[in-house]
Amino acid sequence: MGDGVKIAKAIHDARSLSKTPFTAPAVIVSQSQELGIDVQQLDRIMGQSGKANGGVYQFSVPRAEKVSDNGMEVPPSMGVATAINFQPTGGGKAEITGDFVLVASEVNPIIRELLDNGIAVTALHSHMLAESPRLFFMHFWANSDAQKLARGLRATLDKMNIRK
Repeated sequence: MGDGVKIAKAIHDARSLSKTPFTAPAVIVSQSQELGIDVQQLDRIMGQSGKANGGVYQFSVPRAEKVSDNGMEVPPSMGVATAINFQPTGGGKAEITGDFVLVASEVNPIIRELLDNGIAVTALHSHMLAESPRLFFMHFWANSDAQKLARGLRATLDKMNIRK
């Protein structure tokens, strides 16, 4: 928190020390690229619109309630939306990964729903110290039929307070 220019300079200086490149590698990917999975069907199952990005089909699902940290609103685009990624692995299959953004009362039902659908929970942690409501980030992974996985993920989203 503080002066934006000073913060940007500090981040720039830290990136310089770490030798992190300042430009991302050029990736030219068409939104209409063929991924080898039926993305229109995934959109229907998920009840959301995804987007192709570098060979991965991505969904970003915001929570219904506003999230704040230290009294300032944190928009979904700043990392408090559920992220779901489908990477095609051939034959209509996909590897899925991402993280669900949950309140405490959702954690156990979401674990059960994921496991019941053959999706592994790989991590559970928090990202912030003073957010409201208190959030937990649950990472997941699976590799199976893309539509089957989408149905499991949709069942999971149905147990959450997400923006409709």
